[in-house]
Amino acid sequence: MIAQTLLALLILFIPVASYAAYCFAGKSSLIVGGGLNVAVAGLMYFGPDLSGIFYIDFTTWVFVIMVASVHFLSVTYATKYFHGTDLGIRENTFYLLMSLFTTSMFFSLEINNFGLMWVGIEATTISSSLLLIAEKTETSLEATWRYLVLVSAGVTFAFLSIILIFYSLGTLDVSSIISHGPEASPVLALAVTIALMGFGTKVGIFPVHTWLPDAHSESPAPVSAMFSGVLLPTALYVLYRVYEIDPLTPLYLWAGVVSIAAASIFLGYQTRYKRMFAYSTMENMNLALIGFAIGGTAGITGALLLLISHSFAKAGAFYTSGSIFKASGLKKISEIKGLWKSMPASSASLLMSSLAVTGAPPFGTFFGEFLIFYGLLSMHYYFPLAIIAFFLVTAFIAVNHNVSGMLFDGESSYSEPGKVMPFLGILSSAIPVLIGLVFVVVYLETL
Repeated sequence: MIAQTLLALLILFIPVASYAAYCFAGKSSLIVGGGLNVAVAGLMYFGPDLSGIFYIDFTTWVFVIMVASVHFLSVTYATKYFHGTDLGIRENTFYLLMSLFTTSMFFSLEINNFGLMWVGIEATTISSSLLLIAEKTETSLEATWRYLVLVSAGVTFAFLSIILIFYSLGTLDVSSIISHGPEASPVLALAVTIALMGFGTKVGIFPVHTWLPDAHSESPAPVSAMFSGVLLPTALYVLYRVYEIDPLTPLYLWAGVVSIAAASIFLGYQTRYKRMFAYSTMENMNLALIGFAIGGTAGITGALLLLISHSFAKAGAFYTSGSIFKASGLKKISEIKGLWKSMPASSASLLMSSLAVTGAPPFGTFFGEFLIFYGLLSMHYYFPLAIIAFFLVTAFIAVNHNVSGMLFDGESSYSEPGKVMPFLGILSSAIPVLIGLVFVVVYLETL
């Protein structure tokens, strides 16, 4: 238990320590620190569950390894992406904010107190909002303002749910509340409902999602990867922990269904590739929400498998988007043509990531979706399942049609922006394949 607690503390300490080392030893310290955090997060898997200062079980660990991995990839990518770029903020300020942003996510995941979880989520809002304006364009300033206003309003609303939980149960200790199992009462039902709209603002639940496409499309590529890959899942984790107190399955299920439908419809009308991927994130987060809502082995496992696979796939999509933008300076889907011949590495990454985020086999996202579908079937949610399936197919067609046009239509004279950025795109996009294959092997061994 002591060793596991020390590992949890290290997870919080390393991002800030690596930034301090960066001030003296350069960018390599950030990369080494990111890699060390992945290793520490990996070691936590072999330790026991914690329920003292920190509350860490297998579900928590999945989110922690997710944040550590995507942060490592993103900070490595950023060291190349910003090379020769005139930033709107000082480069060392950017890396400080990245470190604080990552630490606040780890804090939100690990801490054993709903009130402090809320503090952690609010801290992610403050640190990440400043990252949005790194390139300091007029549109990024507008996106930052919208993000701050909407998300802060939502998180403030969520604080009311925390107050109601304390009023009803007399404690905010996560492990104590969860160990007692679900408790039904009008006050707790109200708290869980308010949390859906409060924390749901940061998850991307319709109709409080409107900050999401602008924030993703206007932020630098490594920041977009962090937003889609780990920030939204971190908020979803907190929402899920609140949901466990008094599971309102129909409410959360239909909120997810409506949000998936909205995301799929909006996605089909997008003209910019980063906004398209942003709506894809909204769709995936709400499908994971449905998995958590229905519960059971299939629902929870499916949600976790979907989220960790999506985190790498979507990071790969945004890394590749950054490479395309660095090479072309263009943001519209219709303006990008012939990438397959001119940028083969980025093209392979874009193809894999687009298939992964839309749930194609053999990516882990496919198996996550399959398990959630199985959970819906086993609980006889046939009508919601039919709606979800229809809109997932619609999104699959829309995303991959747009991507195929960017890859195979016409010709271009772009060139890859170095070797590291395309490599990180390919690596991140390929990891969901490995996750899917590992899942199949583990599943077959249980038969």
